[in-house]
Amino acid sequence: MTLAADLIEQLAAELHQSEKTRVQVEHFSKRHPQMTLQDGYAVSRAWVKMKLAEGRRVRGHKIGLTSRAMQISSQIDEPDFGTLVDDMFFEPGALPMQRFIAPRVEVELAFVLKQRLQGEGLTVDDVLDATDYVQPAVEIIDSRIEQFDRHTKAMRRVQDTISDNAANAGIVLGGRRVAPREVDLPWCGAILRVNGVVEETGLAAGVQGHPAIGVAWLAGKLAPWGECLEPGQVVLAGSFTRPVAAKAGDRFEADYGPLGRFSFHFE
Repeated sequence: MTLAADLIEQLAAELHQSEKTRVQVEHFSKRHPQMTLQDGYAVSRAWVKMKLAEGRRVRGHKIGLTSRAMQISSQIDEPDFGTLVDDMFFEPGALPMQRFIAPRVEVELAFVLKQRLQGEGLTVDDVLDATDYVQPAVEIIDSRIEQFDRHTKAMRRVQDTISDNAANAGIVLGGRRVAPREVDLPWCGAILRVNGVVEETGLAAGVQGHPAIGVAWLAGKLAPWGECLEPGQVVLAGSFTRPVAAKAGDRFEADYGPLGRFSFHFE
């Protein structure tokens, strides 16, 4: 890491305040151009600690930037990850718009674990063996750090996205729970409708070829921190559609075909 510990804490506090006030902050990477990816993860982890100190509870993790197109645009060669805490989970139905700043919706699959996943070099089969069930999920991503700089209009860098808990803000679980080998996961598809109009379609193969690959990768990335994926945790494996912007009043339907469908709206 290149940033001092007190600066890491300061930046985490900015994010914490931004989420509460719904006022975005300027790019960390512009203000601190020496910032590294590891600095970004340190900021994110410091922010999560602040949430836990207020009584929140870790319920899982999310994997982002899983498509080649997103990695190329972010100038990285691997995904990123963030932490899911308990107040990010919503039921299908009404979602409170006041919880978000600039929400966008992504279609994903969630892996719910029954066994610990720990260490590097895990395989798809290791992930499937450790998974209790797979379930359709929608991730609500958000931007506590401006997506585009207010002065230069430059897009934020991946260091900013990682600091911002990999842009995570919410998760909606719905549809049918299936055993991990009950279906051919790469061929699981979804249609995302907004106000009755099809906005996005995709296949889970868009997530690195198989959605379990990212889960194995994540276990390896947590290992150097002395952490692992625990039984009962939810892992969002990565979006296989582009993010779709949401505003108050918008109604979304995520249709996963044989895996079911669910709807929600922002109010």
